[in-house]
Amino acid sequence: MKPKSEAPHLRAGEQSEDIALRHLKRQGLRLLERNFGCRYGEVDLVMEAAGCLVIVEVRYRSNANYGGAAATVTARKQQRIIKTTQILLQNRAHYRHLPVRFDVVAVSGDLGDAHIEWIPRAFSVDGII
Repeated sequence: MKPKSEAPHLRAGEQSEDIALRHLKRQGLRLLERNFGCRYGEVDLVMEAAGCLVIVEVRYRSNANYGGAAATVTARKQQRIIKTTQILLQNRAHYRHLPVRFDVVAVSGDLGDAHIEWIPRAFSVDGII
């Protein structure tokens, strides 16, 4: 696991991932990996649910003045997540037999009392590899 960040915005990102992870575990998902990175980007959470590989993008916004957290998962960001997932599957043969699902968890507000919006199947792609 990577060391905790010192920059406030990075700490907030890590805290929002922790919040999302706890929420998803309560919903029955199982953590496989956290923060898988490659040259295309990073996948925040790699989880498993009912025989499905769930790739989770966690987004945090302290307020919605410039759009909510979920709105920040643009088409470009989705493409980076998909490319990163392709690299993940190339490097982790034991995940390849699982169907892949892309979820978004939007965390907003004060992290001590955050609002969580979980969007299963937030976007999709035909044929990962």
